[in-house]
Amino acid sequence: MAENEQKANQLCAEAEKKLNAKPFLGGIFGGTGKQDDAIEMYGRAANLYKMAKKWAKAGDTFTTIADLHLKAGSNHDASTNYVDASTCYKKSDPKLAANSLQKAIDLYTESGRFTIAAKHHQTIAEIYESEGADIEQAMVHYEKAADFFKGEESNSSANKCMLKVAEYAAKLEKYERAIEIYEKVAADALESSLLKYSAKEHFFRASLCHLCIDPLNAQHALVKYEEVYPAFADSRESKLVKTLGKALEDQDVEAFTAASQAHDSVQRFENFHTTLLLRVKKQIPVEDDLC
Repeated sequence: MAENEQKANQLCAEAEKKLNAKPFLGGIFGGTGKQDDAIEMYGRAANLYKMAKKWAKAGDTFTTIADLHLKAGSNHDASTNYVDASTCYKKSDPKLAANSLQKAIDLYTESGRFTIAAKHHQTIAEIYESEGADIEQAMVHYEKAADFFKGEESNSSANKCMLKVAEYAAKLEKYERAIEIYEKVAADALESSLLKYSAKEHFFRASLCHLCIDPLNAQHALVKYEEVYPAFADSRESKLVKTLGKALEDQDVEAFTAASQAHDSVQRFENFHTTLLLRVKKQIPVEDDLC
């Protein structure tokens, strides 16, 4: 490991020396050649840093290569190396990883490669939600990815990104935003014979968001959802929301708990469902609260 890092350091020093060398005969010969040679050395060095697991140095070196390509007007090679830099930075500095990908995205959008830009926005979102723990930024980049996917008619990919936005919006108690997205994705699903069944889950999630706001909101929403998707009326999910809404109105915590447990015993709740149900349940005062 130490040997690879030492070799990489040496190559970087040689590359820098080559770049800083005065051109032969006032620049008549070798201007482009010395940059190409330097880039080749930096490339070898970056891979040696990777072998040595010196991820920050590898990322820095790929960034240097990208900057050199960008200066030379080779945007494609620059964007590729910014992506390589990001891959390395992910192992050491998530913020730098996101910044490097954003540089690549800017270049891809300039050249009209919007699908690749969308995928990199997804990656940035994943970095923020897992490594950076910045849900707000994750939402921003999932939505940007969705916008690019929509522009390229990749509606399925766009909706997947927007569902992530909706999930995080709900967790951040931005229920109106979450409801808007769930209803839009459900409406899109109803237009497809293959996706139609998935509308039930989207309407269920939207209904839970409504319950978090107000039980009357939820009852009105159910009427609307059942009109556009009659099969939802007979679903366990719709019946559960109605029962929970009644328990909430009656301030009956036992009925609320019993209905939730009965549903969970047949169809297990996901973490999202559990989180929102607990929030709704907390709206019901327990006996200690009434004393």
